[in-house]
Parts: sequence; structure tokens; C-alpha cells
Amino acid sequence: MALRFQPEAAARPLDQVTADGTLRVAVYGDNAPFSEEDRGRPRGIDVDLARAIAEKLNVKLDLRVVDAGENVDGDLRLNLWRGDLAGTPLADLMLHVPTDRQFALRNEQVFFTAPYFEQEIAFAYRKDALEGFDRLDDIGDRSVALEGTGAADLMLLTAQGGRFRPNLKHYKSFDKAAKAYLAGEAPILAGTRAAIAAALSAAKVPKDDNSIATVPSTGLVKTRWEIGGAVRTDSRDLAYAVGDAITALSADGRLRAICETYGVPYTPPKGY
Repeated sequence: MALRFQPEAAARPLDQVTADGTLRVAVYGDNAPFSEEDRGRPRGIDVDLARAIAEKLNVKLDLRVVDAGENVDGDLRLNLWRGDLAGTPLADLMLHVPTDRQFALRNEQVFFTAPYFEQEIAFAYRKDALEGFDRLDDIGDRSVALEGTGAADLMLLTAQGGRFRPNLKHYKSFDKAAKAYLAGEAPILAGTRAAIAAALSAAKVPKDDNSIATVPSTGLVKTRWEIGGAVRTDSRDLAYAVGDAITALSADGRLRAICETYGVPYTPPKGY
């Protein structure tokens, strides 16, 4: 069955967004510290960034908190260019999209904005359990708390022929893994640097007792990646305008301030 939707449901180029006076932005739910719903209200780095972009474009923000699907390709299809069977208006812009070349090549229906943040796999560790953490071998026989479906999990499952699999303590979410680490159930916490920094900041744990480290990995899993925004391919002028807004927000320090609000050090992508 072919999917049909009304013209007003389509994602729109810049002139239509400006004429309407509203920018429709999709962000993920359950993606702290970038976006989540807290007591029914959206909050996070991506939420504040969406507001700032709308301000730069001099339009109002129509924010949509959406569920993550099986993969980002499907999320782009559902939220930016094909939509759902109900004909829900598509978003003009989706945030927290990886800006990987191979990913872009297989998603010809969308166009990517300038990236705004560099993500990386990292580890928090208690200094009373480890003197230092410079390489994966430093894990030794210690347990590692982590989300069961995250990038850190895939990296550790495959690293060194699966050597660290017995060390892994899997949790349904990063939040649960972080709480287990903070409760002393594991001396090491794995995840993205942003998520770890936000969790430690929210818990107000002493920085001198809990360090965050990154380690080199020779495996096939990417340990660093950049995130940006995406629009439908016929809305490239909107992507350029959003990119200009992101550049301005980075230059004037507002993007850094947004990140620090959630306890996250701003890690600019290369070129910023």
C-alpha cells in the first residue's frame, strides 16, 4: 500500500518554514542528557539547541519527542520523508543524527546539517579500585556496568576476541547502569562520555574519586562519531540556515553553555 499524505504534512524548505513562522523539530525521547521527558516536559541539550536554532531563524519551535526505532535509517524515514499511515506532519529537522559518510550515502532522501557535537565511548572508574585507566587491559578482572544495547557494549563484546565478555554487567538502560556504578555494584561504568559526565554531575560525586577516561581500540566498532541534524533532501536551504545557526551558537559560547547546564563538557566536532 502506497503511503499518501497531505502537502501540509511534508517536511518543508526554508521559505515555507519562514512563511509559516514555525520550525518542526524531532528529538529522541529517553536519550539523556540530549533529550528526554522529565515529568511530561522535554529537557536536554538537543531540546535547548532546538529552541536556540528556532530563535536564530526567528520562528517558533514545534518540538516533537519521538521514539527511537530499530535503526536511525528508519527514524529518518518515519520522521522526515515518508511519515506514518496517519499522515502526521513530518518534522522539518531532526537532531542527534550521525554525520557519517557511509550513513549519508544510503540515506539519499535526507540532507545533513553541520555537526554540532562529537560523541565518544568512554569509561568512568573509581580511583579506589583502579590506579589508572589507559587501555582496555586495565579492566583486568573487574566488572563493568553498561547498557546492554549501546555502542560501548558492542565494542567490549568484540574487543580482543571477546576477552571482556565475562566482565560485563548489562542493564536495560544507561541510567540503570550508572545507578549501579554509583551504588558500588561495579567499579567501572562504560557509555558515551556525555552520558557519563551528565550522570556523575547529577549525582554530585567527587571528581577526584571518579575519573573519566577514553582508551584506544583496534576493533571494528567506531569509538568516536559526530552528531548533527538532518532535513529532507529538497530542504537543503533549511539545512544551510540551521548550519549557520549552529556555527553562530558555537562561536558565541551558547552551545557550550547549553552542554554545561547538563554537566556535559562541550566537545566540538572537528572544524569548529
